[in-house]
This record gives sequence, structure tokens and C-alpha cells, in this order.
Amino acid sequence: MAVKEFGARLAVLLQKTEAVLEPGKCSQNKQRSKHRPCLEDVLRWRDSFDNLLSSKDGLAAFWAFLKTEFSDENLEFWLACEKYKKTRTAAKLPSQALKIYQEFIQNEAPREVNIDHHTKELTQRQLAHATHLCFDVAQGKTWVLMEKDSYPRFLRSALYQDLLDHATQHGGAKPSHT
Repeated sequence: MAVKEFGARLAVLLQKTEAVLEPGKCSQNKQRSKHRPCLEDVLRWRDSFDNLLSSKDGLAAFWAFLKTEFSDENLEFWLACEKYKKTRTAAKLPSQALKIYQEFIQNEAPREVNIDHHTKELTQRQLAHATHLCFDVAQGKTWVLMEKDSYPRFLRSALYQDLLDHATQHGGAKPSHT
């Protein structure tokens, strides 16, 4: 998802809307991206980190939260790796890998992610023969960092609570606080 699309989705998430989504029809509602996410989706996000990132609205909300914590580079690196893995032309892999490495991995990178020195060295060595898998270790460590650290804070954040409250008010059901 491009930064512009994130921004547009974030604006929709944060705008106050009176649109009512039918309970139980959340995933089938084609207009849902024009509204705040429905209760079903917001509740699903707290079930797992994977559920959060597999939802476009969840991804946008998490990205907005990370921006407030000045740690959105972790998610942006993870997304860049996902896009990189989808590269179809092998000849493009080395230049794209170098770009990701320079942006997120190398020391003093503009958007440097917090990974250990060993992982940085391993990733750098793998650039010599760039494959679709050369960022897997670094991407995995970033995933774990977000899942164990940022994700629980997101679920306790005012942003998530606001989305949950709005969805509850307009979704017809009350969340169970378990």
C-alpha cells in the first residue's frame, strides 16, 4: 500500500462519520472503505497481529499509530519486503534490494529499523546474490518486534479505542472486554 493510499485511508478512519454499517455484513459491504471500519473488523484486529495487518483498514490504523510513536519505519520496511517478494523480474532484484537496504538496514539509513548487527551483516552478505528471500530474517525480526511491542500498545491506544467505540456505537453490538 503506497503512502498516499495510507494517507487517504487514514483520513477516512479519522473523520467523524454517521454512516451505519449493518452488523454481520461488514466484510461484504463494498462501501465500507468509505466509512470507519465496522465492529466485526475492529474486534478481529485484537485477535491477532496477522488479522490486523491483513485488513487494509487495520493496516492503515496501525500505521497511523506507529507514526505517533515515530516507529512507522518498521511497518514500512515490512511492506517494502512484501512488495519486493512479488518482484517478477529477477534482473530487478539487485537494484530493488539495494534500495531497501540503503533505506532501512544500513547504519545511519534514513529510515533505519531496529535490528541486531548480526542480522544486518547477514542481510548485507545476501545482497551479493539477491533473491526474493534475502530480507526474510530482517523482516521476521521486524515482525516480531512489532507483534510483541507495538501491537499490544496499539490495542491499548486512544486511536484503537476510538475506532472500537465508534464501531460499537454504529455497529449495534457491544464488545466484550476479555
